[in-house]
Amino acid sequence: MKRMWTMLLAGAMLLTGCAKKDEDVAPGEKKLRIAVIPKGTTHVFWKSIHAGAVKAAKELDVEVIWKGPQKEDDRKQQIEMVQNFVTRKMDAIVLAPLDFSALVNPVEAATDAGVKMIIIDSGLDSDKFVSFVATDNKVGGTLAAKRLCEVMGGKGKALMLRYAEGSASTEKREAGFLEGMKKFGPEIELVSINQYGGVTAESAQKKADQLLTKHKDLDGIFCPNESTTYGMLRSLQTAGRAGKVKFVGFDSSESLVKALQAGTINGLSVQNPFNMGYLGVKTAVAAIRNEVVEKRIDTGVIMVTPENMDEPEMKELLSPDLDKWLK
Repeated sequence: MKRMWTMLLAGAMLLTGCAKKDEDVAPGEKKLRIAVIPKGTTHVFWKSIHAGAVKAAKELDVEVIWKGPQKEDDRKQQIEMVQNFVTRKMDAIVLAPLDFSALVNPVEAATDAGVKMIIIDSGLDSDKFVSFVATDNKVGGTLAAKRLCEVMGGKGKALMLRYAEGSASTEKREAGFLEGMKKFGPEIELVSINQYGGVTAESAQKKADQLLTKHKDLDGIFCPNESTTYGMLRSLQTAGRAGKVKFVGFDSSESLVKALQAGTINGLSVQNPFNMGYLGVKTAVAAIRNEVVEKRIDTGVIMVTPENMDEPEMKELLSPDLDKWLK
């Protein structure tokens, strides 16, 4: 496992193998400025991306400007941020689009203005950008389906609580999960697959409360991101059903790791957001310096369970040292 993450990071070094070293920068040369725009700033996932971006910035001696919307459904604010950074003449923008379609025009306009656009986390309905640096989200969803089918014993009733319409990353996970359920659990009945938790843990918990009230004989659950997973966990705990209903989620946080350890979560499809932020900035710098970069860069995803969570490489993924880079 460690070898897999090492290989991904090794790929990053190849991206910048020909990059200027600090001592090669001419005296008085202007430092490159790279804006990083996440979908939000509160979840651990985005903080991990921020930490990875800071690490890359320090290594390459560039300036990273971190700014994200207050809410993860505020498309208008994110669009304005992209436009503002173009006006400020950033050398590159690393963007996690809130919406597959709504961010197309501002991204294409930024590219036309000469700004190197790197897309991270979620896809975009355009190819007018330099590179897409992200998890293979469909694979992550399929891993979740396989794990849920295993812990359910291949039978029973299950549901999926979706995240939000227009979020390309979670839609891929949801699609991968549904395909995986057909493959690994053909005898499992999916009783609900069309409900959305929304962009906060609070809204997810409210929807989860409704679903758990309706489905008293539920055997398994899948949630496609950190906020829906946490909202569902809270709902299960309140209903006294935590640990009784098999539960597989996506992403990690301190609360989710504790639940995994306690066995109230049976598995988490875990990305490497630190690597995503790191490679996003690395790729941006490589593009600015006219180096060849890949159009698609996979940052990795893995299933973490109560059985393997204490392995060193899993611990690093579940509990990254964010303070090292953000304080």
